Amino acid sequence: MSEKEADRVSVLEQVRSGHLTQAAAAAQLALSTRQLRRLQRRYADQGAAGLAHRLRGQDSNRRLPPELLEHAQALLRAHYADFGPTLAAEKLQERHAVMLSVETVRRLMTQAGLWRPKRRRLRAIHPLRERRAARGELIQIDGSPHDWFEGRAPRCTLLVFVDDATGELMALKFVAQETTLDYLGVLHDYILEHGLPACLYSDRHSIFVTSNAKREDVEPTQFAKVLERLGIEAIQASSPQAKGRVERANQTLQDRLVKELRLAGINDAATANAWLPQFRARYNQKFMVSPRSGQDGHVPYLDAAQDLARACSVRHRRKLSPTLSCQFQTLSLQIIAPEQQRRLAGQHVQVLQQPDGTVLVLHQGHCLPYQTMPRAIKPALDSKTLNANVDQALLKRRARSVKPSASHPWKRWQDFEPGAIARSMP
Repeated sequence: MSEKEADRVSVLEQVRSGHLTQAAAAAQLALSTRQLRRLQRRYADQGAAGLAHRLRGQDSNRRLPPELLEHAQALLRAHYADFGPTLAAEKLQERHAVMLSVETVRRLMTQAGLWRPKRRRLRAIHPLRERRAARGELIQIDGSPHDWFEGRAPRCTLLVFVDDATGELMALKFVAQETTLDYLGVLHDYILEHGLPACLYSDRHSIFVTSNAKREDVEPTQFAKVLERLGIEAIQASSPQAKGRVERANQTLQDRLVKELRLAGINDAATANAWLPQFRARYNQKFMVSPRSGQDGHVPYLDAAQDLARACSVRHRRKLSPTLSCQFQTLSLQIIAPEQQRRLAGQHVQVLQQPDGTVLVLHQGHCLPYQTMPRAIKPALDSKTLNANVDQALLKRRARSVKPSASHPWKRWQDFEPGAIARSMP
């Protein structure tokens, strides 16, 4: 019996002894007098056990068929053993037309030993920051290194752009590692798709901010220069909790996206990048929220796509030689301008490395034609060769050494007896 049913015993005893009327007892138990009389009859016939609910211990009319539960548990064992209950419930519905609640799937996975309930730990409390009002007003960016393909391909990094107002995934791309050129490539595609965001919120990686950023004479990074050219504000977070929106998105993606890639049979980054837009659309449809403001904070980019590619380029300053050539990374860039050799010789040019990998050479805003030649690199000497060179140098130095002459200062006192100079001094 429940505690509520046990309390009814004392009230019914007072009614039977005449100390309490049926109306007063019904009001005390929050029942009608008709229901109270039913309880009196059951109490008189069966005692306290008659007050227990008649449906207690019986199967519910809404109980799921045992065959359905066994079928779902078999599917969980075969296909979703390492999934979480939420994602497993979604996949049972999408791929197998098995409609079960998340808690039912959690119970089945716990019974099968596929899921262990986690004890919630007390976490540090951080004050919540209110979302921005408009979409595109603040975009949080981050890179998430992870074994995204579960050993089917090398480890790589996922660049993630998340809108702060809606939680929408604005851009995703798999790259080998976080580099300035990769971030600029994602930013270039982002602007073509959505427009110019008002602000980018990142961590304090060396891609975004220099180590001595507090000094006024420190030159900004290449990424910061691109944002300045495009008119995008840059903010760097001082802790991971400050940009928690993208950090939590990374945790969700490291669970969901890994499984989705496995189910889709994708085993390389190139195929995954072509498939990511449809995953992003499904994800946003499920998890994004509506912004408080209906206005869009993005500004359309009105210049040509060619100008955008130049604006998102990494720029290097080089000086042309008298033969109109300059060195860039492992290449030698030879300018093809025979009619302008005297004018261009010794001039400074800008070498632009665009997001798609192409290289441009600009002088006073004009693009110069060039051809590339491999740069001559001196072969590196190994340790044995270096030791042999050192030994040869020592032998030559010893061969050049000669004995001191008789008039050498070291031999000036050889004709004197020890202590003779001291005795001859007054």
